[in-house]
Amino acid sequence: MRIARLDMEAFKPPYSFVPADSGPAEADSTALDITDVQIEGYAQDITLRLYRQAKKTALPVLLYFHGGGFTKGSIEQADFAARYFAEHLPALVVSVGYSLAPQFPFPAAPEDAHRAALWVQTRARAFGGNSRKVGVAGHDAGGQLANCLAFIARDRGDVQIAAQALFGPMLDPSLTRLGDEKRLGSDITAKECAACYRAYLPQASQRMHPYAAPLESSRLAGLPATLIATAQNDVLHVEAEKYASSLIDAGVLTQVVRYPSASHAALADHPPALQEAVRFFQWRFDARAHR
Repeated sequence: MRIARLDMEAFKPPYSFVPADSGPAEADSTALDITDVQIEGYAQDITLRLYRQAKKTALPVLLYFHGGGFTKGSIEQADFAARYFAEHLPALVVSVGYSLAPQFPFPAAPEDAHRAALWVQTRARAFGGNSRKVGVAGHDAGGQLANCLAFIARDRGDVQIAAQALFGPMLDPSLTRLGDEKRLGSDITAKECAACYRAYLPQASQRMHPYAAPLESSRLAGLPATLIATAQNDVLHVEAEKYASSLIDAGVLTQVVRYPSASHAALADHPPALQEAVRFFQWRFDARAHR
């Protein structure tokens, strides 16, 4: 079964396309405990910033990856989304300060992501987390890294991931499935995307690796349930929605939402998109609890 056209039709689970919710999310002033932890990464030590509601325990865990085209960005940039998920799921949010290109090209960032997931497996309980309920999420390059971690966890069999939410993910180093930046009024361009991929994937052969180019992978079965959020005014929405279609064809529980008023950059902190992700993760974590 293929994905629906972007016409606001909806399927019943497991395959669904839902309309974007334009309503604002309610503010939440919940007090959070925030802790920085240093762990050994693939090429250098990296920082994990942990967010959780004070004194809460047995929380699901959400690994979050900031955007920045693999070459910039930080856990500070991810603060709004991390706080939102910690407050509204609620969850123990682990915001990952992964290594950046060009100093640390592929596979440093995905291997950092995997090491963060292994840390969650052994240490999350000490910070109120339940390592049997783990989700991943990210924006832009962070969306690709979240998805890459899902691939690695499936292939290595050492981490169980219940669901992933990808916000405006970068998925196609070939750049052959981009939208028309002028027609869309996109806030990012093909030229900018190409520069990011050159820094992150300096060897041409890397640009076909399934962990770097998931759209080229023929092995999508077994990935966790997926939410893909895209923005109308973003050249990347075409490839992201193509990926959603491929996931559905592979039998992966998949939901895709396009937000008509959002730009690529704004999607990272877009309350309706974050609110939809909260609902999605709650559904998947609840399903895991009843197995």
